[in-house]
Amino acid sequence: MMTITEKVAYLKGLAEGMKMDSSTNEGKLLLAIIDTLDDVALTVSDLEDTVAELSAQVDEIDDDLGSVEEDLYGDEDDECCCDDEMEDTLYEVECPSCGDIICLDEEMLDEGEIDCPNCGEKLEFDFEDGDEPCGCGHHHED
Repeated sequence: MMTITEKVAYLKGLAEGMKMDSSTNEGKLLLAIIDTLDDVALTVSDLEDTVAELSAQVDEIDDDLGSVEEDLYGDEDDECCCDDEMEDTLYEVECPSCGDIICLDEEMLDEGEIDCPNCGEKLEFDFEDGDEPCGCGHHHED
C-alpha cells in the first residue's frame, strides 16, 4: 500500500511524463492541485510522526504513573481496608452519587454526615450498632 507522499510523487511523475502544458488553464490548475497535494501529504506525514511520538510518550507516562501508584498505594487486592492494627471498627459506605467506596470509623459515623472525598456530595447516615461487614470479607464487632 502506498503512502500519501508516494501517491503524490506518482501523480507528479505522471504529470511530468505527460508533459503537461503549464501555459494552458487546465495545465496550470492540475499542476497547482498536485503542488497543493504535495504540501498536504508532507503535513500529514509530519502529523503522523508527531502522533506516534506522543503516543510513545503517553505510554511511558502511563507506565510511570502505574509505578507511582504501586509505590503509593501498594497492591490493593492484597490489602484489607481494615488494618489489623486498628482498634476501631471500620464501615464501608458507597456514595450514591459517584459510587466511590469510603471506609468510615465510628467517630466519623457519630458525626452523622461527611462530604464524599471523590465528588463532594454530602452523605448523611444513622449509625446502628451491630456486627457490620466492611466489604472486605471480615466481620467487625464492637
